[in-house]
Amino acid sequence: MELEKKVCYLGDDDPTRAAAYLCGVMTHYGIDFDRVDSGTKPRADFQNRAYALYVLSDYAVSSFNAGDLEHIAASVKENGSGLLMLGGWESYYGRLGEYHNTPIKDVLPVKMSDSDDRRNYSSPVLLRPTTLDHPIVAGLPWETAPGVGGYNRFDAKEGATVLLKGYRTKTAWRTPVAEPNKPLDQADVSIELLEEFPFLVVDEVGKGRVAAFASDVAPHWIGGMVDWGTPRVFQELPERLGDGLFVEIGCDYAKFFAQLVRWTGAL
Repeated sequence: MELEKKVCYLGDDDPTRAAAYLCGVMTHYGIDFDRVDSGTKPRADFQNRAYALYVLSDYAVSSFNAGDLEHIAASVKENGSGLLMLGGWESYYGRLGEYHNTPIKDVLPVKMSDSDDRRNYSSPVLLRPTTLDHPIVAGLPWETAPGVGGYNRFDAKEGATVLLKGYRTKTAWRTPVAEPNKPLDQADVSIELLEEFPFLVVDEVGKGRVAAFASDVAPHWIGGMVDWGTPRVFQELPERLGDGLFVEIGCDYAKFFAQLVRWTGAL
């Protein structure tokens, strides 16, 4: 089956809500894509097509037709499609995702939990690359990367490459009440590193590339990362997605997700 140089993006509600962010990134970078909204089943011809990349983000297993997941897994191995899973309540195990017992588990580069894997924190989860040489993370100012607020917890499979690690922190004021006329001092704030874990894992399976990113692409989980980088990017969405839709995002956030999509889909 011949690959279409196109992304099939499934989930994240619809382009009037969370899906607007990745739709905006792909539009800004000229990446062609089809949309399948959350709660909507893939088209009847889904299993007769092989996309360059399948993006699953907050798209429940129950929304697929029989045989759709087998088709995605086979397309990765045999046709060279890419597969990218982004985090969310309906990704990995999540609350309603439950991909842990599907054909997707055999191609994703991570070991998923068999119970609720969602994590939410008020203190930032800091992201740090393990290398700067890979095309997904290259050319970005990781020293200024903002923290994220939520993610799905997973482990990397043996032989897979961990490109980003997450570092859960605890931040606090040493004295909670501000003293009148006392200037802010660095010593007034504490930050504690609590644990580290894989956050972005990639691999090659059969003829295709696969990637697993633990957090969502949209607020609230992605947190301040959505505003990472200046200048800001203002991007209108294609009219086929709705009238007057747009996103305003940080340029480094946009570049990171564009690089993630392009590498995984070999686009």
